Amino acid sequence: MGKRKIQDEQEVIRWFEEGRTYQWMIDEYQRKYNIDTVPSMWGNFRRRKGLDRRLVRDDDLIPWFVKDEHRWAYPLVMLRTEARRRAGKTLTEGDAARLASWTEMLKENDAVVHYDGETEEGFFYVPRQAGDDDLIHRPKQKTTPRPNADKGKE
Repeated sequence: MGKRKIQDEQEVIRWFEEGRTYQWMIDEYQRKYNIDTVPSMWGNFRRRKGLDRRLVRDDDLIPWFVKDEHRWAYPLVMLRTEARRRAGKTLTEGDAARLASWTEMLKENDAVVHYDGETEEGFFYVPRQAGDDDLIHRPKQKTTPRPNADKGKE
């Protein structure tokens, strides 16, 4: 069996708890230990140690398959931020302020987020309709491509 790449498991666990990105860990391991790593190694370590995912998947808040060209649209970024807040994750001051301002804008305009992947813009703000009970206008059917990988884990 090959030599283990992880030099100090407690150090890596601390990095996960600090919210370090996989890219940061890759760069730090190269700088500190002169060891090349890949993102999947860090993800496998996280899973083996039972550490929480940093990405939050909320299929109720983001029920659409989102095309690559729309992945960084501001409404989607804000929905991801709200998903993290709902999951009890800590938000940066900047993210919390942007989220508060954005949700206030939705409230003031009585609007919700709608996604249409067949358009250039992708995301739109539309007037709230009967049945719109959250920040989004729900599609008739969810089109998320994969379930939450860690859902149902005990």
